[in-house]
Amino acid sequence: MHHSIRKSLALVPFALVVLAPAARGGASDALPPAVRDAKAQLLSQFFAQGGASPAVLEYRRKLGEYQAARAAFDEEAGAYWSQISEKRKTRNAKRRSGQQITLDDYVLEHPPLYNGPKRPVNPEPEETPERPTKKPIPVVADLLRAAQELYQFAPQRPSSEVEFKRAYARYALASGLTREQAVRVYSFETGGTGSYDVQAGIEHGGKRAISTAMGYNQLLTTNSVELLAEQGHEFIRVLSDKVARTSGPARQSLEHKLVVLKKMVAHAKSVPDTWSEHEKIGNTAQGWAMHAMVLDIDVGPMLQTHKLLTSVLFARAKGYTRPLSAAELEMMNLTGDGTGLDMVTMPQAMREQVPTSNFFQRGGYERNPVAIRHNTVAKLLAVTDTRMDSNGNNAGARELAGAF
Repeated sequence: MHHSIRKSLALVPFALVVLAPAARGGASDALPPAVRDAKAQLLSQFFAQGGASPAVLEYRRKLGEYQAARAAFDEEAGAYWSQISEKRKTRNAKRRSGQQITLDDYVLEHPPLYNGPKRPVNPEPEETPERPTKKPIPVVADLLRAAQELYQFAPQRPSSEVEFKRAYARYALASGLTREQAVRVYSFETGGTGSYDVQAGIEHGGKRAISTAMGYNQLLTTNSVELLAEQGHEFIRVLSDKVARTSGPARQSLEHKLVVLKKMVAHAKSVPDTWSEHEKIGNTAQGWAMHAMVLDIDVGPMLQTHKLLTSVLFARAKGYTRPLSAAELEMMNLTGDGTGLDMVTMPQAMREQVPTSNFFQRGGYERNPVAIRHNTVAKLLAVTDTRMDSNGNNAGARELAGAF
C-alpha cells in the first residue's frame, strides 16, 4: 500500500507540469477555453483517481463488473438454495408423519451456475491475510505411531493382499452384504485396484494424502471412531470368540488386541453419539490410533463391512426391504443414510425428473462436477453403475470377487 502511495505522489508534480496552464503572458494565454477546460478536467480526474495507472483503472473497471455480476448471481443462487432447504425440511416432516413424498416436494429446476466474468487480477501488490497453517493429514505411519504410543499396540497386518480380501469376504457375507455390493462399491471407491491400506490421494501414482479415507470402502478417521462406538460390542464379541478358539503365542497376541479394542471402544463411547463429537476424537492422536485398526487383519474387515452394512440396516429399519443395488448403496455411502435413502426410495419416473441438487448443500454441489454434469437422480445412479462396470474389470476387483 505504501508503495502505491509513493508512486502516486511521485507522479503528481509531473502531472502539474503537463496540465497546469503556462505563466501569464505566455503563449498558452491564447489557448481556446475548451482546451483549458479539458486540461482542468483531466487534472481533476487524475487527482480523483489517486494517480492510478491505466492498468489499475482497467482492473478497477473489471472488478466492478465482476462484483456486480457475482452479486446478482449470489442473490439468485441464494434464493434457489433456500428453496432446496425448505423442501428438504418438508420432506423430512412428511416422512416422520408417514405421508407420501411426491414430485411437489422437490425443487424441479436446476440450480443457477455462475457464468459471468472472472475476478480480475490486481496489477498492484496486495496485502494478503495470513492463512492458518493447515494441519498435515495423517498417513499410515502416523496411525501406527499413535497406536504404539497410546496403546502399545501394532495392528496385525495381513501376509498378503488376498488374505485381507478373503477375511473381508467371509465377514461381509456372514453379516449380510452380497458379493455384488461389496465388489462393486470397492470398484467405485478405489478404482478396482485399491489395497487394504490404500489412502485417498496416495494411489494411482499420487504422492500426497488428500484425506484420511482408507481401505476398500474409504473410511475416514471419524468413521472408524463412530463404528467403534456404535458397533464395538459386535467387534468385541467376534474377537472374543476367536481368542477362545486360539491357543499358544497366537492367543497371547489376540488377548492383547482384545484388551486394546475394549479400551478404544470405551473411549469412543465416552462422548455423545454424534458425528461432530466423533470427528473431534478423529482429529486427535487418539482417533488416529483407532483408525489404525483399519489395517488389522481381524478388526479391519469388520470396520470395512460395517461401513456399508449400517446403510443396509438403516434402509431395512425404514421399511425398505428390497435389496439395495450397489449404486444405491454407494449413494447412501457417499451422501449419508438419510439423504441416500431419499434417492433410493424414489420411483424411477421421479428419478428421471428430480435434480441432484435436492440432495446437496450449495457448496458441495458447486464443487462436484459429477453431480452437475449428471444432474438428475437417474443420471447420477447410471454414471455410478457405469463406473462400477468399468472398474470391475481391474485386477483388484477381480481378486476380491474371487475371494467370495
